[in-house]
Amino acid sequence: MANNYYETLGVSKTASDDEIKSAYRNLAKKYHPDLNKTPEAAEKFKEINEAYSVLSDKTKRSNYDQFGSADGPQGFGGGGFSGGFEGGFGGFDDILNMFGFGGGRAGSAQMREKGEDIETNLTISFEEAAFGVEKEISVNRRERCPDCHGTGAKSDSDYVTCSECNGSGKVTYTQQSLFGISRTVGVCRNCGGKGKVVKNKCVTCRGSGLKTVNAKIKVKIPAGIDNDQVVRVQGEGNRTASNNGVPGDLRIFIRVQPHALLVRKDDDLYVDAYTPITTLLLGGKIEIPTLKGKQTIDIAPLTQSNTTYTLRGKGIKHLRGLGNGDLVVTLKGEMPKDLDKNATKLVKELQSIMNDRSYPKTNNYKKKMEQ
Repeated sequence: MANNYYETLGVSKTASDDEIKSAYRNLAKKYHPDLNKTPEAAEKFKEINEAYSVLSDKTKRSNYDQFGSADGPQGFGGGGFSGGFEGGFGGFDDILNMFGFGGGRAGSAQMREKGEDIETNLTISFEEAAFGVEKEISVNRRERCPDCHGTGAKSDSDYVTCSECNGSGKVTYTQQSLFGISRTVGVCRNCGGKGKVVKNKCVTCRGSGLKTVNAKIKVKIPAGIDNDQVVRVQGEGNRTASNNGVPGDLRIFIRVQPHALLVRKDDDLYVDAYTPITTLLLGGKIEIPTLKGKQTIDIAPLTQSNTTYTLRGKGIKHLRGLGNGDLVVTLKGEMPKDLDKNATKLVKELQSIMNDRSYPKTNNYKKKMEQ
């Protein structure tokens, strides 16, 4: 074997089709010459494509495992095969679509490159998350170099047609083995599939064709967004050096500040309303916080502590669908911190009037203690 295709893709000889496809996609994206500007990227990209063109085809893979060649024993020198990136998982075009390059054959100079996605964090208030908000944020992203217009060349005369592929961006690679000749059409390693090469690099971008800039972007945060959710803004990610490239996306990770009193669980809100014990005994009105200010609720006489009230539709707007969640209020009976002489006297009088039947839970507790 001239090359170990399994080692090239970083998989074992028993790897499944899905494992091979996944490994290829990751490596192809990492070493594609339009995305990776290092000198060795083009050669590595060629090796990855060659390995995948064999291992993604069941017949070629079987021949390779048995005979060390994708052609098999072809009559010991009989006519080889005309390859490419056909077969298995939709071929190389399927991978190009993953990058956003659109149609066209492998190695085509017309491939559409897709810029990388970028990420940022955004902290918003509890109310902004509940009602939605428009924010202007700053992000650093790569855009086409203004001096070389994305070519990476110092001047127009420094951006010339590739001599190896004559501007086509693709080259036919031929290998001779004991079992015949194999031909593979792949991306030109000299120009990385662009059809042109740079003689002298642009001083501003150092040949990358891209420059990092700080961009101001207005984004709309939808009502009902929650902590750790992500807002995706299409087309606001990194640009590409090529004219026909597709920008990546911007992903915004949301952080929501907590509310002073309200607690969110899904789209419902919860609040503990601390209520004087006298109000629970005699009844009355209390104010509770809502998303739109204070609201008064009526408390019936002899209301027990931990009684809950549900206010329908007073919670968070459903992010997907109509309506809002609820607001659940739990009454928490609060005892006074101290009693003066007059208050103590009144409580003692009340105690003498009340009997065990007035405290069913206490009375039941005492009975169980006596058993």
